[in-house]
Amino acid sequence: MPPKPSAQLFSLPPRFLCPSVPRNLVRSIWTIQPKPKTKLDRFNSGHGLPMLGSSKAAAFERREEMLPLRTGALAIKKGMTAMYDPTTAKRTACTVLQLDRCQVISHKRRDIHGYWAVQVGCGTKEARNVTRPERGHHAANGVPLKRHMAEFRVKNADGLPEVGSVISADLFQEGQFIDARATTRGMGFAGGMKRWGFSGQPASHGVSLTHRAMGSAGASQGSGSRVLPGKKMAGRMGGEQGTVQCLRVMKIDKENGIVVVHGAVPGPKKGIVKLQDAIKKPWPAIDLSIGVNKMGSTAEMLEAAV
Repeated sequence: MPPKPSAQLFSLPPRFLCPSVPRNLVRSIWTIQPKPKTKLDRFNSGHGLPMLGSSKAAAFERREEMLPLRTGALAIKKGMTAMYDPTTAKRTACTVLQLDRCQVISHKRRDIHGYWAVQVGCGTKEARNVTRPERGHHAANGVPLKRHMAEFRVKNADGLPEVGSVISADLFQEGQFIDARATTRGMGFAGGMKRWGFSGQPASHGVSLTHRAMGSAGASQGSGSRVLPGKKMAGRMGGEQGTVQCLRVMKIDKENGIVVVHGAVPGPKKGIVKLQDAIKKPWPAIDLSIGVNKMGSTAEMLEAAV
């Protein structure tokens, strides 16, 4: 059996040999290894460290490839019509949209706001019906008052047009694809069959006065004697933002601000629709300045607002 080391082996030397060593020092691994100059960050977000996947910066980089290269436009839904092609003898249902004094109001920058976006307004409004903060916001940017405003996300600073620029209908080209976003028509309180497309219960044998009823809403003991969250039930239908993707532009009328798209667009007539390049299609290979006209003076801005 090897001899046990003496207890005095790791003890401090006598004072006359090392007078500068404090007596309350306990020798350990931390006294031998130098301490780091900077304190380690418990969230692992210091300089020289990989970016956290759950951070806002990482989320921005993941979505950067899906962001459009340029701004969009606000349009008013005028209604639906049809276009007939005599060559193919096909009738195509279309929706007519009109741009009403669409203008760039301000920018959102990543270094200040955390993302790149363009604030666009359309229409006009009397000053007595606008709050003072809104009037100050428009006056600071040198643009007339607008009735409706919306933001359009862009990829980088190259997609930020000059403040005060007027967006015309030729922003979109015939044949390209766009995405349309609008608030859907409100249907009021609707049942399960209309709201979620339930097939209903049998119409003949074994059912009495409950043909359109929803039926059971959940189990007893199996689900904890409760209705699980998110259950499809009767309730208010519509009045939410809806998006229809990949609508083909059929016709453009720059003078009247008309954009005709293929198919249906969410929302009622006279509703506001947000139009932007489709994210599931290749970006249009055109100059970013097309369809965005710079306003030279304040008189031209007032003339455009009248």
